[in-house]
Amino acid sequence: MELIYLQTFREVALQQSFTRAAEKLGYAQSSVTTQVQKLEKIYNVELFERFGRGLRLTSAGEELLRMTVQMLDLYQESKEKLALQGGGTLSIGTIDSVASYYLPSYIQQLRRDYPDLAIRLQTDREETILNKIKEGEFDLGLILARNPSDSALKWLVIREEPLVLIANPSHTLTALDTVELPNLARVEWFMSEESCNYRIMLEKVLRANGIMYRVGLELGNPEAIKRCIMSGDGIALLPRMAAEDEIRRGDLAVLPFSHPEIRLDLQLVKHPKKWISHAQADFMARLQRNML
Repeated sequence: MELIYLQTFREVALQQSFTRAAEKLGYAQSSVTTQVQKLEKIYNVELFERFGRGLRLTSAGEELLRMTVQMLDLYQESKEKLALQGGGTLSIGTIDSVASYYLPSYIQQLRRDYPDLAIRLQTDREETILNKIKEGEFDLGLILARNPSDSALKWLVIREEPLVLIANPSHTLTALDTVELPNLARVEWFMSEESCNYRIMLEKVLRANGIMYRVGLELGNPEAIKRCIMSGDGIALLPRMAAEDEIRRGDLAVLPFSHPEIRLDLQLVKHPKKWISHAQADFMARLQRNML
């Protein structure tokens, strides 16, 4: 039985008229009559009887009206409570740099507003994150990507995330006004793992332009890359968010380099049919308010 039947029944009882109830609800009178008839069939009773030119409830109708008022009030209360509900779990899949350097302030704001909400933040490779979103294990994904790689999921660009070429401030390339691709020939690179999308992007550009390069170190996370850069002679490509503090302090230098094919967006990814809790909707709205 649909809840709409009870809502219609209550309005007919209040108006004591199918015509006035239909006007109040914005339905055709035939639709109101049909819904009440279906309700009578479900309960196998008559709910109204003719009284002069109007209607009045039968004894069965009076009893059902009392219960209907209670049920609809309870339904309204449930909607209000669930709209403010902040419990449950929010599962977010992301990459190391986003988890470490972008999300912490948003996560803390969410925890203050929803103290009963359990937040599960898990880092992984992009392919794994997307699979877990499709399987329902993650509610949301936040990744760095140039273009959507899975059309079955819903993608939203939060902002463009600059990729910067960083080096020790004493590196010879910092003396150049502009670093061109030929300047990168034979330099030593400190790179993230092979599956990292901005490493893939960088190597594709280097190979396409015939630039010889050597990977001196392969490291699993941005923090390790930064520390090795600060104490060595290599260079690295990182999202600016991952190196912002060290750049500001002067511990790392940004090389004057850019390339149109080396750019990424911070993208929010979700399953198009997955239910969204109030806390999750609030979290997504906060991210979108900071879109650039």
